Amino acid sequence: MFGNIAPLTKLSYMKKFFFIACFAMALVSMFTACKQKADAASNIALKPSTDSTAAVDSTKKYTIAMVANKYDPSCGMPLTAGLEDTVHYQGKTYGFCSKECKSEFLRNPKGYVAKMR
Repeated sequence: MFGNIAPLTKLSYMKKFFFIACFAMALVSMFTACKQKADAASNIALKPSTDSTAAVDSTKKYTIAMVANKYDPSCGMPLTAGLEDTVHYQGKTYGFCSKECKSEFLRNPKGYVAKMR
């Protein structure tokens, strides 16, 4: 296949292939990271607090039009891919792509809200 091509050119094709393969693997892992179960996040016990953070009734289904954000504040994933959970914070409803991302948000809601502005 590469009979007439110099060894340097063969190497550059191999480098390009390796780069594309690594980039593709990075994209796949980035998009699946939010859906994986986080060990630490699943063990967090949520306590009632006075900072106006409250869990949402799980029987009520929210749509993207009903939440204040279009992207998950924890991981940045677009909520058009799926709205898994919500939380009320300071009078607004925020949506999340997974329960793990919601747990991450609840660790530091002020920080995530400040990043969204």
